[in-house]
Amino acid sequence: MLRIIAHAALLIGALALGGCGFADSRAPVPEFMRMKEAEQPPPEAPPDVKRVVREQIEFVFLATSYPRGVQVAPPHRELRGPGWTACVRAQLTSATGTSLGAQTYIVTINGGKVVDRRRADADDICGTETYEPI
Repeated sequence: MLRIIAHAALLIGALALGGCGFADSRAPVPEFMRMKEAEQPPPEAPPDVKRVVREQIEFVFLATSYPRGVQVAPPHRELRGPGWTACVRAQLTSATGTSLGAQTYIVTINGGKVVDRRRADADDICGTETYEPI
């Protein structure tokens, strides 16, 4: 009777562990029971920032701000994602027609498209970048 109970307990334990699926890639179990690590996509090549900004200027600056003298800095790999960031600077005009002067934005580029932009602030690297006209 004790033997039947021991076999039943082992069978239940094996079924319970089998129901959990495979262990992750770092678990201390035999290799055949481990899940394979997900393949990381290869890093994206640096984008041609001049071309991307030129083709998508309306996403970076409002058309009514009449951007002039647009300049871009070299791209840097995004710290929190797969894309790239670059600083973009231009002379802008306000909605009332007065000059805003040079304004700098940071654009995020992913897959050859501008996916985000924000105004650069004092903590950003844009102040020390080398710019080239588009």
